[in-house]
Amino acid sequence: MQYLYAVTYAVILIPGLIGNVLALWVFYAYMKETKRAVIFMINLAIADLLQVLSLPLRIFYYLNKSWPFGRFMCMFCFYLKYVNMYASIVFLVCISVRRFLYLIYPFKFTDRKRASDVYVSVVGWILVCVSCLPFPLLRIGNNSTDSDAENKCFADLPLLDIGTTNSILAVTFAELFGFITPLAVVGYCSWRTVMSLKEPHSASHDLGEKKKALKMILTCAFVFLLCFAPYHLSFPLDFLAKANKIQRCRYKKAILTFHPVALCLASMNCCLDPVIYYFTTDEFKRRLSRQDIVDCTELEMFNNAS
Repeated sequence: MQYLYAVTYAVILIPGLIGNVLALWVFYAYMKETKRAVIFMINLAIADLLQVLSLPLRIFYYLNKSWPFGRFMCMFCFYLKYVNMYASIVFLVCISVRRFLYLIYPFKFTDRKRASDVYVSVVGWILVCVSCLPFPLLRIGNNSTDSDAENKCFADLPLLDIGTTNSILAVTFAELFGFITPLAVVGYCSWRTVMSLKEPHSASHDLGEKKKALKMILTCAFVFLLCFAPYHLSFPLDFLAKANKIQRCRYKKAILTFHPVALCLASMNCCLDPVIYYFTTDEFKRRLSRQDIVDCTELEMFNNAS
């Protein structure tokens, strides 16, 4: 499993870094041109980029089986992984809801509404950062007697035993608010958008706009199911297995084998999110076209000459 993590993170690193840096450049360039969830896309790209920047340290650890960078850096990188995952979930939901609302109530989306996206993003980051604190705290609080504990990190960190009742409550909270509710929201937006396509009196340009919105919302749902569903299926079982609440060897081994695979799938969202931007956002595709880049370069040269 050590090499599985190392290979997965190595595959993600370069595409994730290039894709998200490019996405931030494009979004900044056309932020004033569009009203369609660009603030949330910027925050999603930032969340992905933060995790990508921590991947070299993760790769080093899983290849060398040793952590020489100190306990604080270990816990910070460990924490960052979960912040990225749940921030991605939050902002994928925000993108889906914003596209849905813009489709249903296009004339209500004003500059004031755009400013509200900034406030929603700030609240989203605060909620995610606070909610993810138990992940490192449950590892810090373990007084391990292992003499080699200082050289261990990430998946090898021991888990604090907080009791069966508290474990069930913590897992239920994470599953309900971290995955099931967001997935239900995205599913509702998808269903309402599909229903709007069946309205008999839709203008042709409205129909095209609805299809674009549906494509983006369904793509967000696809990322949910591919990246986050396996992890959230295995997460409660893995938590209970590591807390020794599941003790049958066969079941415990199966759970501890599947969970790393699910965790690797969850990390793939760093690469898939830029793909969402390209195939579901006309402005993103236009900004990356060769002609648009040439036009921007000529305009910049003209401005400098003036």
